[in-house]
Amino acid sequence: MSDASTTLRLIQNEVRRSILERLVREPHYPMQLAELLEVSQPAINKHLKELERGGLVTKEKVPSDKGGPPKRIYSVTQAVSVRIDLGPDLFRIEQRDLPKGGPMRLTGILPEAARPVAEAVSGRKKIAVGEGIEHLRHLTESLGALDRQRDALIALHQQVQSRISAAVDADFEAYEERALVHRLLESPNERLDTLALGQHLGLGRQEVAAMVDEVGARLERQLAERAGHVLAVKPNSDLRWWLGSVKRRR
Repeated sequence: MSDASTTLRLIQNEVRRSILERLVREPHYPMQLAELLEVSQPAINKHLKELERGGLVTKEKVPSDKGGPPKRIYSVTQAVSVRIDLGPDLFRIEQRDLPKGGPMRLTGILPEAARPVAEAVSGRKKIAVGEGIEHLRHLTESLGALDRQRDALIALHQQVQSRISAAVDADFEAYEERALVHRLLESPNERLDTLALGQHLGLGRQEVAAMVDEVGARLERQLAERAGHVLAVKPNSDLRWWLGSVKRRR
């Protein structure tokens, strides 16, 4: 299993991309790939080892047609989606594993427009090329619509982030405090990893605790001012879960 960093490193090489482009269609022997890509077989073997080490391809030995020793054949078995969003106030790299299982297992997740395709191909190992082209055309249109919606959501996310960044720059003078707030913004549904933050900024545990106290109090005042009322809670209340868990100063 590879992560996004490994996948990006592997596919940045043009020869490896060409290898993957052919392997996703059907398994190939190293000698086949060398002839098709006009690259030496030792170089092909080196790239295949890198791809195998990164978890993108697998190999198996199959009997030789000419009665010789078994031959190595390579194929792609891992199905992933790598997404990169980059722009002002926007940087996100994510790799997601595609759902496993047959077409009918996907119907609960698929948009309504794509479910007829899953129902049409379920239980069939082969479909005619003409029928398949029609299904793929329909799915490509559905993917295009989803991509446009996702693009709009990402753009809106970027606009919101940009406006927040302007407030962060105005409200927090210290770089370390701004870094803490940005960590909260990057993962708003997750508890802040104060240990990782301290290592990133080169701060000790007590320094991080002091900064969390200061930034947390300031953010809570801003929330109270916006809501028009004040809510008093203990410092260790679960209402402050988003600030993580650090040992408080004494």
